[in-house]
Amino acid sequence: MAWFLAAIAVSISLWVISLSRILSSSSCVPSNPPFFRAGSGKKRNVLLVIAHPDDESMFFAPTILFLNSEGHNIHILCISTGNAEGVGNNRKEEIYRACAILKIPLQQVKVLDHPCLQDGFKNTWDHELLARLIEDEIKVWDIDSLITFDDFGVSGHPNHRDVHHGIRMLLSANKQRKFEAWELVSRSIFRKYTGPLDVWLSTVSSSYYRQKQIYCLLNNRPSKSYLAMAEHQSQWVWFRKLFVLFSSYTYMNTVQKIDLE
Repeated sequence: MAWFLAAIAVSISLWVISLSRILSSSSCVPSNPPFFRAGSGKKRNVLLVIAHPDDESMFFAPTILFLNSEGHNIHILCISTGNAEGVGNNRKEEIYRACAILKIPLQQVKVLDHPCLQDGFKNTWDHELLARLIEDEIKVWDIDSLITFDDFGVSGHPNHRDVHHGIRMLLSANKQRKFEAWELVSRSIFRKYTGPLDVWLSTVSSSYYRQKQIYCLLNNRPSKSYLAMAEHQSQWVWFRKLFVLFSSYTYMNTVQKIDLE
């Protein structure tokens, strides 16, 4: 019994120390060149491309909050209404409320409901169609930076992965493009559920890959992630509440530039 109590005490101490580390900074390690720093003199027009309402709150909140803190313009393109369970209309309204918490203007959030791009594990999304729709938004908003899922898509959801491949197709078709694309790095199942504790492994990996274009962004306002996700009432069930509490994506994002080579 004594060893069990000691283990709990150590775990709580590590959690508190890790959270304190996150709250005190916006990045794991200093980087050169810095990631989207306002001091670089350029205000970015960023398009976050997600698959479903709640992706922005559950996975990308640290990136959104970082970009907001640096004064960049953030736009969100949500490819579907998340209507797999028949509550797509509700979920569309929920993402608007969540984005208000994340300080993204309503007019800069667009949710599609294309018949060929419906939510579902068994629904394969056309990559060429995705590329065309995303390119349209780039032109409308003069986007210079895209952010999306990586090839695994955090959870392995096929819709997440299709969004990634749609953007890769767009990049391949625009060799002389004036925009760049970044992806959220997926974590192993162990690291995904270590909460703020993952900051130490993320710091080590960011230091190791310092010469590459990979950055660890810390969320020094993790309560914002919780509040934003809570606006997705149709999805706010007990296991998602636990996910937001224990997920490393609540506390940090690691993003890297998409390399086509």
